[in-house]
Amino acid sequence: MLPTVPTTIRRRSLLAGLAALPVAPALVRAEQAPVLYFSAIPDDDDTRLTERFDRVAAYLSQTLGVEVRYVPVKSYAAAVTAFRNDQVQLAWFGGLSGVQARLLVPGSRAIAQGAEDAAFVTYFIANTATGLTEGPDFPKAAEGLSFTFGAQTSTSGRLMPEFHIRQQTGRAPEAFFSNVGFSGDHGQTLRLVASGAWQVGALNYSVYEQAVTEGAPEIQTARVIWKTPPYPDYNWTIRGDVEERWGAGFIDKVQAALTGMTDAELLASFPRTGFIPADNALYAPIEETARQLDLIGE
Repeated sequence: MLPTVPTTIRRRSLLAGLAALPVAPALVRAEQAPVLYFSAIPDDDDTRLTERFDRVAAYLSQTLGVEVRYVPVKSYAAAVTAFRNDQVQLAWFGGLSGVQARLLVPGSRAIAQGAEDAAFVTYFIANTATGLTEGPDFPKAAEGLSFTFGAQTSTSGRLMPEFHIRQQTGRAPEAFFSNVGFSGDHGQTLRLVASGAWQVGALNYSVYEQAVTEGAPEIQTARVIWKTPPYPDYNWTIRGDVEERWGAGFIDKVQAALTGMTDAELLASFPRTGFIPADNALYAPIEETARQLDLIGE
């Protein structure tokens, strides 16, 4: 009669044998399935950004059938750098940051913009103590007051307002205003102007309108005094090499997922009424303006 092998020894032998077997190719692919990472310019506070983009990640994961994760960044420049370094493959950029990213990553494409982004505007706002009121013309009465932009590479918070300041006054912002600063993001611009820390500022119109919708107290002491002419702004940009990882046609799938986003709550977090197809050519005016102001090189 053969000796009985203890159960624990038999189990160890079975596991060792399985470990020695070649792993099925399908299992390898499943374990190594790439994650699609995306980021966004930090145009609002971290909490709001994480809430809205974690929901976007969940939507894209379900729609595309691949794992999608949101990667927060601390600055506009960091968003562009993450895209350049392939730390993220998809990003929600402003007009200028999108141009910068696409110039750094040949083959990358703007694939969608908000329905409102084809004709975006910047609001110039002033603390009510200045006595400035809204009018159709550039507020030249703001001369000599303190002024804050948003982030240094923001399209709606810096590029376009500086362009119009120079165009309307014939002077640089530093020569027209008594003091010029950068708040870092649109929400902060609204708070600083409302508090009187800065007398005048420029910000993304949608952030101000969202504050109006929410009944934010800042709108009581920070009033709109001028609105710029429209220009193209925010956009979803994707790296051209993603199809090497996710297969031919993947860029079109991502574009379809974005333009097919219909959930009202998800769209309201941007806030946008929907997304429409976009391409690089739409942002040629932004690139031209940025070169005029020496914000990007030749």
